[in-house]
Amino acid sequence: MRFSASEDVISITPLNPFGRFDDGRPKVPDKLLERLKLVGQEEAWNVLQKHGYDYQFEGGLVSLHPDHLLIGRALTATMVPMRPDLHDVVVAQGKREGRHLTTPGRWVLNAVGENDVAVVDIFGKVKWGSFVGDCLALSVSTQGGVGLVLDGGIRDKQGVYDVPNFNVFCRGFDPTFGKDLTLISLNGPTRIGQATVLPGDIVMGTSEGVLFIPPHLVEEIITYFDKTHTRETFIRQRLEEHKYMAYQIYGGEWGDELKADFEEWCKQHQG
Repeated sequence: MRFSASEDVISITPLNPFGRFDDGRPKVPDKLLERLKLVGQEEAWNVLQKHGYDYQFEGGLVSLHPDHLLIGRALTATMVPMRPDLHDVVVAQGKREGRHLTTPGRWVLNAVGENDVAVVDIFGKVKWGSFVGDCLALSVSTQGGVGLVLDGGIRDKQGVYDVPNFNVFCRGFDPTFGKDLTLISLNGPTRIGQATVLPGDIVMGTSEGVLFIPPHLVEEIITYFDKTHTRETFIRQRLEEHKYMAYQIYGGEWGDELKADFEEWCKQHQG
């Protein structure tokens, strides 16, 4: 058993077109993260579905800040219910890797870096399943992390809510702390509800839920959004101007007049 071995991460993300972090995770450039902040989940989903990625969305989570968009790179982890013999093996392996804390859950938080989102499967546990409270959430934020996606709970809800520029998606809230949990994977494949997540995936969290985007599809999603957004901006403007009726735009193939108008509009609005 190894935790966050770079060669293991590289082996399960072979389609990554970008550079990598020292831990092997795909490093989608920050400039593309900024571009993704303009993209809607529906546009991103259309591209994912086109390529057969049908299980990348989970909508059954609670967001601390429903109006705050969460965009970041996934740092993945998986917890299972405590089993003493397995837990002893995990702690011993952590010591061999230089992880001196005997609470493996903290290994996940210590690994968070700039623009990271810790994505942790805690098998839906809320009571005695709180992964962070206010102090640990603040610690993650000071390390550059932008949020958490947890198939489990948190405590100190108000304190976590007050952490600036930070969002959490989770199953619920409980004053109990996390216990009887064993970490079995760090930066390996994990699951949040019906979504499969790999390390380095882009996390897109909105009021609707969380979408996990494979790095190799990021640029295609941005290109698709640019084209779609341009077309929709033209349509909205022309409808507001009462130049066309809705049936002329949405009734099928555009006629020559509408196509020519759109092409001229695009020339006038380049950039």
